[in-house]
Amino acid sequence: MAIWDGALALKTSLRLPEGMPDRLLSVDPARLKALRARTGMEIGELAERVGATTRMVAYWEAGTHTPEAQSLRQLARVLGCTVATLTGCSPGTETLADLRYAAGMSTEKAAVALREDPIGQLLFVSATKLRNLERGRYVRGWAWRNPAHTGRFVRRMAKLYGVPPRMVLDAWLRTRPGDPAPAMGEPHPPATSPAAQSRWDALNARQQVYLAEIMRDDRLVEAEMWLRRAHHLRVPPAAQWRKLPFALRAPADLVGYTRLQERLRARGVHDPGAGPTLHALERASLVVVSEDEIDFPGVGNVPRVLVELSRTGRAAARTGLHEPRQPGQPEHLLSEWLWRSMLRIIDAGPAGLGENDLTGKAPFYLAVGYRPTRGAHASRGFIISAPVMAADGSHVREYRWQLTQLGTRHILEYSQQYAEIYPNPGIGPRGDIVSDMG
Repeated sequence: MAIWDGALALKTSLRLPEGMPDRLLSVDPARLKALRARTGMEIGELAERVGATTRMVAYWEAGTHTPEAQSLRQLARVLGCTVATLTGCSPGTETLADLRYAAGMSTEKAAVALREDPIGQLLFVSATKLRNLERGRYVRGWAWRNPAHTGRFVRRMAKLYGVPPRMVLDAWLRTRPGDPAPAMGEPHPPATSPAAQSRWDALNARQQVYLAEIMRDDRLVEAEMWLRRAHHLRVPPAAQWRKLPFALRAPADLVGYTRLQERLRARGVHDPGAGPTLHALERASLVVVSEDEIDFPGVGNVPRVLVELSRTGRAAARTGLHEPRQPGQPEHLLSEWLWRSMLRIIDAGPAGLGENDLTGKAPFYLAVGYRPTRGAHASRGFIISAPVMAADGSHVREYRWQLTQLGTRHILEYSQQYAEIYPNPGIGPRGDIVSDMG
């Protein structure tokens, strides 16, 4: 399969170092000074608000001393920025030490907190072991060689540092590229919610039919959007297409019926009572009703009633239809559309994919230096925009998307899982090719 030729080439050129060089986090002195100047604070005022001495802050700005993790977090809070802004850590490049620093914790404090959990006790976590872990050094203890144990430890660290487990997993793989990847496990389908069952049971028979048909129409539209993505057609935001046309406020002999109305007519429950039924579902917080206008050919602007399932409404409908909740994708894996983006870059080979060929928001979730939204957790750092120089080296001719070392390893580690959750041959890799890569 052509799409994997590029991956095989990348695999052969990949050279994972035996260990990470020691990296002691430090504040960029010039950046700290500029941020302080921007706030209009003098050194003494900043020192007072951070809880440090004026001399120490002066040392920080001179670059002769580095703030401790707790002071660093206080600095970020007082200056109205992130810890990453002070340290110069680019989104999508975080190491384990970066995450601990951003949480404002010393290795000693983090080790004490981690030892309170059974997995921390099993691993005999100490400040020394945590420092060795962060610096890519050997960590003593047989339990540290077990991916199932380190997978549990990743989750515990994520909870302590206040970040998603995938951020700790990615930081772990960056920090310790020569170690086996922690085993994150598979999500278990959650049990039916008693609250959802109660909401469904509180509806009368007519209301249950309405909610179920709205749920079915929502799924039909979702499938239509999936097909549009598969054919590289524009897909509107989910906040837009989740609002389902329920009715047109015009005579039916002029504008006909919406798809939802036709479904309800087939069930024998579409009559003048549709409005009260719909609003009863809204009062129960199961749907959200809104209105807009559309330009109907030959009629003009026609008011349109829209209905959207709420999260509680979706859960109640799923319960009423006797459908178990799906576990979804494992949290450490990419969504299908992001996985497709990765495969496009693999298919482009070592030269990479043209920068303009990766459209949409994929870079904000995948690329080094990006965040999906302001204040959101960093991208995963699986790809990078690499410059391509002119033949004479005088200027950058273009930029192309290429896999980072972490992105390549992510593919090699989890290709089989992707093949299982996205089984379409055009989406995921075949198991025999993955075994060849290994």
